[in-house]
Amino acid sequence: MEESHKAPGTRGGTPAPPSYAGRAVTVMGLGLFGGGVGAARYLARVGARVTVTDLKPAASLRPSLKALEGLPIAFHLGGHMAKDFRGADLVVVSPAVDKRRSKFVALAQADGAEITSEMNLFFAAFPVARIVGVTGTSGKSTTTALVGDMLRAWRPTRVGGNIGRSLLEDLPKIQPDETVVLELSSFQLEDLGRLRCSPRVAIVTNISPNHLDRHETMRRYIAAKKNIVRFQGPGDVAVLNADDPRVRRWEGLVRRCGSRAVFYSARRALDEGAFADGATIVLRLDGREDRVDLAGRNPLFGRHNLQNILAAAAGARALGVPPDLVGGAVASFRPLPHRLEPIGRLGDVLFVNDSKATTPLAAKVAIEAFDRPVVVIAGGYDKHADPSPMVRAIRRRALAAVLIGATARALQKAIGRSREARQPARGGFALGEGGSGRPAVERARTLEEAVRRAAALARPDGVVLLSTGHASWDMFDNYEQRGEVFRRAAVGLGMRPLEKRG
Repeated sequence: MEESHKAPGTRGGTPAPPSYAGRAVTVMGLGLFGGGVGAARYLARVGARVTVTDLKPAASLRPSLKALEGLPIAFHLGGHMAKDFRGADLVVVSPAVDKRRSKFVALAQADGAEITSEMNLFFAAFPVARIVGVTGTSGKSTTTALVGDMLRAWRPTRVGGNIGRSLLEDLPKIQPDETVVLELSSFQLEDLGRLRCSPRVAIVTNISPNHLDRHETMRRYIAAKKNIVRFQGPGDVAVLNADDPRVRRWEGLVRRCGSRAVFYSARRALDEGAFADGATIVLRLDGREDRVDLAGRNPLFGRHNLQNILAAAAGARALGVPPDLVGGAVASFRPLPHRLEPIGRLGDVLFVNDSKATTPLAAKVAIEAFDRPVVVIAGGYDKHADPSPMVRAIRRRALAAVLIGATARALQKAIGRSREARQPARGGFALGEGGSGRPAVERARTLEEAVRRAAALARPDGVVLLSTGHASWDMFDNYEQRGEVFRRAAVGLGMRPLEKRG
C-alpha cells in the first residue's frame, strides 16, 4: 500500500448477483430521490417484469417518470393495489415505507415474495470490499461528499446512496480500480442487516435521537446504525467519533468483529487517529504523523463540520490517500445544498439554508456555528424527538427565533420555559431582544412570512438561518422543497444570491 499504510482487507468479495430475468418485480415507492428510479431502471434492463407503484399521483412524480421513459415498466400510481404484491416474486421497498406496518408488504410476504431494497440490490451485485459507507444522525451527507472528493483526487471514485443518487445503473460501467462511497441511512442499514455484510471502511459521524416515529426506540435506531460495522472482519476499518459517547462505545463491537477502530476528535489530541490542532488536521496512523494545514482554507462553518472533515480525512487516509490531496479536497469543497449552505446576502445579512437539519441536535450545532447574531427559523413536522438541544441553543445563542409548522406552538412554550443561562457569543454582541437576555420569539403561518419576519429582526452583519430541527412533511414534500422556498422568499426580498456548488 502507498506510504506504508495498511490497506483495509479485501474480505468477502461478492458472489455473482442473482438473475432477475423474467421475474415479476414490484418497486414500492418511486419517489423523487433517485432510489426508486435506479431500482426500476436496473431491474427492467436486466430483464425483470417491473411494476412501479406509489401513493402519489403521476403529476407529483414527473421528474422520476421522465427518467424511466421508454422502458418496459408498468406504472400503478395514486395508490397501491393488492394484486401487485400478491403476484410478485420480488418487492423492492422504498426506505420511506414502514415495512413493519405495511399491509401490502405483509401480503407479499404471505405470498412468498422476497422483500429487498435498492441498496440491498447494489450490495448484492458489487464487491463489498470496495465500498466505503458513511452513516450518522447528522453530518453524513457532508462527510460522504468530502471523503468522495478526497478519494476522487487520488483514484476513480463514485458517490451515491442516501445522498441522492442510485449507483445501480452504473454497475456495468464501474471499473475494477474504482471505489464507491455510499451515504447510508438507518432505514437502509436496517435492510442491509439481512445481507449480513458491512462496508470495508465504515465512517460514523454521531448518534442522537431521530426517526423514533419509525424505529420507536433508541435501541432499535442504534441497532440499525450498527449494521454498518456489525459484519466487518479482519482488515476492515471503522472510523468512529471519539467525541460522541454513544459512538465511542462501539469500539467493543468493532473488536469483536475483528476489524480496526480509528477514532477522530475535534476536542482533544489522540495518540492514534485524527484530531485538530488549531487550524491543522493531525493524522496519526500506523506510527506515522501527517499534518494538514487548513488555515484560511476551510470553507465550512462550525465545530460539527470540523468533525466531518476529520471523519472524512481519517477514512481517506486509512485507504492511503496522500495528505496533500486530503487538504486540497477540503480547500476546494463547497457546502452541499440545504446543509449550512450560504445562499446570499441582503445588505450585510447573510442568509443560510440548513433545511436538511431535521433533528433538534442538527439545529443546535447550526445555531452554534456562527459568531454573529443569528435569527433562526425553526419548527415543522413532529418526529417525537426531544427538542431541548435546539431550545437551549436558541435561548443561549440566538438573537431571535421565528417558528413555523406543527411544532411552533410547543416550541414557543418550551423556549419561554427554558431557564438556560445566556452565553455571549464569541463576537461579543448583545443577545436577546432589547438587551433582555431573551431571544425574540415569533410565529409565522408560512415559510415566506417567516423569512420576512426574520429579515426584519436581523441585525447588520448577522445571519438569517433556516435550521428547523424538524422534518418538513407538515408543510412541504421534503426538505429540498422547503430549502428552495426559503431561497425564493429571500430573493423576493432582494437577497443577492451567492454562487452554488458546482
